[in-house]
Amino acid sequence: MLRHEFQPGRLITGLFLTLAAVLYAGDAGGAWETPWFVVIPVATGGLCLAGSVSAVTGLIRRHKRSDARETRTKSPT
Repeated sequence: MLRHEFQPGRLITGLFLTLAAVLYAGDAGGAWETPWFVVIPVATGGLCLAGSVSAVTGLIRRHKRSDARETRTKSPT
């Protein structure tokens, strides 16, 4: 059994912010040249995608809860 519910929006946020950190670390280490403005679309794009995924996840969970509630309240006839 899971200890907590899976939150895909937080996973996506972490992945994109980790990607931004790797881009800057590679630039700082001299592995490649990354322009300073690259992190802006990476971070904002990741945050927008994470927000969208979180909203869809919330709608799906709310819908499942309402279906379960309706199933419990219906009496067998």
